[in-house]
Amino acid sequence: MIPKLIQLLESFPGHRIMVLGDWMLDQYLYGDAERVSPEAPVPILRVVEREQRAGGSGSVAANLIALGLSVSCCGVVGRDARGETLIELLAECGADTAGLLTAEDRPTTTKTRVVGLAQHRHRQQLLRIDEEGTHPLNESSRRALLDWYNQELPRCDVVCIQDYDKGVACGEIVQAVIRAARQAGKPVLIDPAMNAPYEKYRGATLATPNRNEFRVLAGRNCREIETIGRLASEITERYEFDGLAVTLDRDGAMLARRGQPPAHIATKVRSVYDNTGAGDAVLAMLAGAVAAGATMEEAVRLANIAGGLEVAKFGCVPIPRSEVIADLRLEHQSQIGKRRTAEQLAAELKLLRDRGQTIVFTNGCFDLIHPGHVDFLSRCRALGGVLVVGLNSDASVRMQNKEGNRPFLNQEERAGVLAALNDVDYVVIFDQPDPQDLIRTLRPDVLVKGQDWAEKGVVGREIVESYGGRVELLPLLPGYSTTELARRISKGTSPQ
Repeated sequence: MIPKLIQLLESFPGHRIMVLGDWMLDQYLYGDAERVSPEAPVPILRVVEREQRAGGSGSVAANLIALGLSVSCCGVVGRDARGETLIELLAECGADTAGLLTAEDRPTTTKTRVVGLAQHRHRQQLLRIDEEGTHPLNESSRRALLDWYNQELPRCDVVCIQDYDKGVACGEIVQAVIRAARQAGKPVLIDPAMNAPYEKYRGATLATPNRNEFRVLAGRNCREIETIGRLASEITERYEFDGLAVTLDRDGAMLARRGQPPAHIATKVRSVYDNTGAGDAVLAMLAGAVAAGATMEEAVRLANIAGGLEVAKFGCVPIPRSEVIADLRLEHQSQIGKRRTAEQLAAELKLLRDRGQTIVFTNGCFDLIHPGHVDFLSRCRALGGVLVVGLNSDASVRMQNKEGNRPFLNQEERAGVLAALNDVDYVVIFDQPDPQDLIRTLRPDVLVKGQDWAEKGVVGREIVESYGGRVELLPLLPGYSTTELARRISKGTSPQ
């Protein structure tokens, strides 16, 4: 299952997703809240930073692009400065904004979040200010939007509707979108609005209500997984969906499909920092997976991961494809093994570092593993939570002009032996004469070499120390070296 999910993720580039819905500008005001106002019992915020991001459907588009997909934007923004900013932000990240029409009779929906910084760094939202118009689109705007949608639809593999109940995804537009997509053989995925009449979503491929939205839809507070599954199946049949994926936060998701029993898809329980944007990340991942040919169950499994990674971040932050792949590899390392490329490993180490792990790095040829190597690697592992070994490739070993016909074992054999050691977490092969480029890519917290490098100078020291890392020189077990071991073997002598 896990290799298949990674293959699906790697096949995302080349697919195009249509995103239709409510496009918003998210603004953040960050500041230190160190005192209380003398005018009223409220904190005073001294603004130190401002930030603007694409929100609503824009957040879905940004997540799709981070996953490696192409995006066609379809919707309406106000003819105002904030609308211009939103379009610029989307264009900068690579979205096609030709389908974002401007309207005189409505402002660009804008959400401004005021965020306090405890001890200058820990973020806590204090207030949100919404500026919006939620009335339905006028006839001219509806006609222009659907004309553009029908023109662009043949280029797209999947249609996403992100409904925030701001007037764009009205019943007339949604039904026209679903009918056209069905006729063209294109799936339609919907993230529904709270309290929305589901009749307007009738015939969609997949709808993705969260736990609260499903509670409103079902008309009751559903806690038991079995009850949620039964009700989800009934709703799927009632509204002629192909499927309904109810996201259940720490309980994963419930997937109901027409004509099939419901399936509960569990997820890893994660620490929640901010649930803003989780639905956007879920919808984007579902769309990418469906476009790549995933089954609904595979798509929901990937969406669980994307949503879980999103809630660990502050605000709507796009989740890159490399981070999802890294999370899959981390959780299933026993199936995948310890070998990585530099690019794969960099993404995994970033996740591990974000989770508080200390990354230790050492490198060498490790030709004919002996007790000295084993002792050294054990000492390296004791310096942190994760040990990465950079292994010289065969070509790299030959560049060092070592005695004899080195290496005695090829790089695959040497990597296999290293990976079999419990103290080694990762093995990455490099072709350069030294590991400087690899160190720049991996950014270890601790760089380790033997004490024999004290006089020669540790390659990579300046790189590691430049970002606050450190270098450790460890004593070597006396009497052991690959060169000496090779001489003993060639002479047929025993150890002294």
